[in-house]
Amino acid sequence: MSVDQALALVLGLAREPQPEQLALAEARGRVLLADAVSQMTQPPFDAAAMDGYAVRRADLPGPLRVVAEAAAGRGWDGTLGPGEAARIFTGAPVPDGAELVVMQEDTTRDGDLVTVTVPQGRSNIRPRGNDFSAGDRVVAGRVLSAVDLALLAAMNVPQVTVGRRPRVAVLAGGDELVAPGGAPGPGQIISSNDLAVAALARDAGAEPRILPLARDTESSLREAFAAAAGADLVVTIGGASVGEHDLIARVAADLGMERAFHRIAMRPGRPLMAGRLGDGAMLGLPGNPVSAIVTAVLFMQPLIRATQGHAAPQPVVRHAALAGDLPPEGGRQHYLRAALREDGRGTVIAPFGDQDSARLALLAQADALLVRPAGDPARRAGELMQYIPLPR
Repeated sequence: MSVDQALALVLGLAREPQPEQLALAEARGRVLLADAVSQMTQPPFDAAAMDGYAVRRADLPGPLRVVAEAAAGRGWDGTLGPGEAARIFTGAPVPDGAELVVMQEDTTRDGDLVTVTVPQGRSNIRPRGNDFSAGDRVVAGRVLSAVDLALLAAMNVPQVTVGRRPRVAVLAGGDELVAPGGAPGPGQIISSNDLAVAALARDAGAEPRILPLARDTESSLREAFAAAAGADLVVTIGGASVGEHDLIARVAADLGMERAFHRIAMRPGRPLMAGRLGDGAMLGLPGNPVSAIVTAVLFMQPLIRATQGHAAPQPVVRHAALAGDLPPEGGRQHYLRAALREDGRGTVIAPFGDQDSARLALLAQADALLVRPAGDPARRAGELMQYIPLPR
């Protein structure tokens, strides 16, 4: 199965986003599920764009008699007559009768008389509704940024409907694993994948929970799956292959998992499993560190985003010039760890020479995954190639 086919099946596992109402102060990074409709017009009146004097064009250059003052939050209700000006400050309502605001640096003042000393072009007035109007919408599917929150607040929208954060249970298994800080025995290593996968889940908007390490026994795995009850997504790491000790697929099947696929045409990460488990979804990631993290970026994070209602859950794909020649690619889509740099051609991408899927230190140095489709022909330096930025 190709990567694109597998990703489509994984996204098909996403349950309908569950809506919840949140105050704006809590909504940064959440996915908007329902359009937010502005309750305000901004500015709600013609407003001064700078400090100066509100005047009529026909009266320039003056001298003009200053008859009033208008400030932000404290306007003037009168109307300018011939030969009159109003002292005005940024953000204040422009008085009726005024056609422009002359910046104070373009004037001289003597008592109550002001004279315009520089010819005027721009009006320096922000017209009513110049920013947005009542009824304008912030469209659903958007991931709310700090600026979005400011816009919504200015629209007088106090709360928004967003997708609930999915609950993700992360389960690493294997007799060879020891928790960080422990003392590994002969043939054992420290468990690191669960921490990385949980962090990637959190980056995508989930509420992750790392389960205790499972042993290579059916009873231990059943206890772990029981502990994951209530999760929207169960992510297992390791034990998804076909070896004698790879029990996760077997136990998950016994628990009723409806498998969508098992193994795909990609490297690293061929032994990837996905399916539906109860009311949620399950992903079985490979055990090699690089494979686990790469498949989490390519499949787990998009599934988490889709579950929240993200309009574009797939990984971001960008382009860069290849730093050196590459030989033809094999029969599986290849994601090569690579470094990015800037030169006279713009962004250049250089894949590492060693792509061993067990070398986590190399992945920590990488900026991106260079994407090479199955059967990709030999490439020359300077050709544009696709890449996926790696999270930092």
